[in-house]
Order: sequence, then structure tokens, then C-alpha cells
Amino acid sequence: MKKLSRHRRHRAVAPLLLIFALLGIGTTFQVAGATTTSPLTAEERTAAIEEGREIFLRGCSSCHGLNAEGGSIAPSLIGVGAASVDFQVATGRMPMADMSQQAMRKAPVYNDEEVAALAAYVSSLAPGPEIPSENMLNYERDGEVAEGGELFRTNCAMCHNFAGQGGALTQGKYAPSVMGVEPVHIYEAMITGPQSMPVFSDKTLTPKEKLSIIKWIKAAEKEPQLGGVALGRVGPVTEGLLVWTLGLGLLIGIAVWLAAKAK
Repeated sequence: MKKLSRHRRHRAVAPLLLIFALLGIGTTFQVAGATTTSPLTAEERTAAIEEGREIFLRGCSSCHGLNAEGGSIAPSLIGVGAASVDFQVATGRMPMADMSQQAMRKAPVYNDEEVAALAAYVSSLAPGPEIPSENMLNYERDGEVAEGGELFRTNCAMCHNFAGQGGALTQGKYAPSVMGVEPVHIYEAMITGPQSMPVFSDKTLTPKEKLSIIKWIKAAEKEPQLGGVALGRVGPVTEGLLVWTLGLGLLIGIAVWLAAKAK
């Protein structure tokens, strides 16, 4: 017992226990992070690709071609990747009735399983951007609000407005609001560049910088309206319009009242 007690009081015991504890915690987090998304087996992936092909032939091939090669009214989908499919289909932008118009967000036609199958099929045609995993999208852990705000104002505000509320573009197009958009779809938009939006590769914006932008957007969503009515937060146009409308209306009303009183 005395010998065991001496070993317990040895100077090296505490550092060794600390090292083992840190290793245990690190291993636990690594396993937890690895198990957040379970990869499909070969059989499951084959089944998903086949299901996605059937959905594609039934609902997409009339515009994008039987082999996703594209045509006169719709682009090729070869090489666009699973991320592009998930962004377009899960947000209801695709399928769309009129390809000459800008695709608007609406209720999705397909459920999550069907969207995943479509994405698996399109990604099997050629390599392309993949759907980011939950571990990759941990913006609370890996993002920085201040950095994200600076990056957003530098790279995004010219189209999406400094408050992320969207704005008008040329030729009747527009940049949609980024408020209320799911983090995965914001990330997918940056790596795929849908419609008028440019692609922000990892050389332009690193994955960490993308997460910082997402973190800033989510922080902006929770920001209180200290000035009262936000009016869409689109700048002085709506504010000036409101002031002119109310001001002129009030002046006209006073003029009519004075004229009626003078009679």
C-alpha cells in the first residue's frame, strides 16, 4: 500500500493523467465529428443513383436532355456537382416552367430523399462541388462575425445590399435576400454560382471565410431594429419614398382643408 501511495504522489502522475484526459477528449470529438454524417455504402449509393436517374428522366430530361447534356432551353448538368442540384432543387428553384425567367425560391417539388437521389445521380456523371457536411458547416465554431461582415461588404453587398436584403441587377434580374436562408444553401451558392452569381472558389474565399460570412448573416438576422420600422433595410430609397408620400399627402390634405375652410 505504501508503495502504491508513493506512485500516486509521484510528480509525473498529474501530467500523465492530464495528457491521457486530453487524448480521450480529442478522440471523443474526432469520433463524434466523423459520425455526424454516415457515408453511404456502395449498394446504397448505387440504389440512390438509379433512383435519381429515374427521377431525372421523369422530371428533368425534357429540358436538360436524356443524358443531362443540356439543350437549347437548359444548360448541361454534367460536372455541376451535387451541391448545385441540392441548391436548385431543395430551394424549389428547379424544376421551373419558364426557363427565360429568373428562378425564384418556392416550395420544393421533391422531398429530401428524392433531392439526395437526384444529387447522387448528377454527381455520378462527372466530378463537381459536393454538398458540404454538417461538420464542415459548423460556422459557430469556425467562423468569425467581424471577418464575415467585412467579407460580405467587400464581395456580396454590391448585389445583395449591405444588409443582405437583396437588390436589383441589370436586364431585369435581381439578387435575392440572404436573410432566412439555410447555411448549407448559402455555402452551396458560393461554391456553385447560380444564375448571375459568380463562383467563389476556395482560392477566392477559403472555407473558413465562407463560414465567417454565414455567421455574420445569421448574426444580422437576430439584430434588433433599434430605429423602429426597418422598411426592408434596403437603404434611403424606401425611407425617402415614405417621407415624400406622407409629407406630400399631409401638405395636400392641409391645403384642401384650408381651402374648404376659407369658403
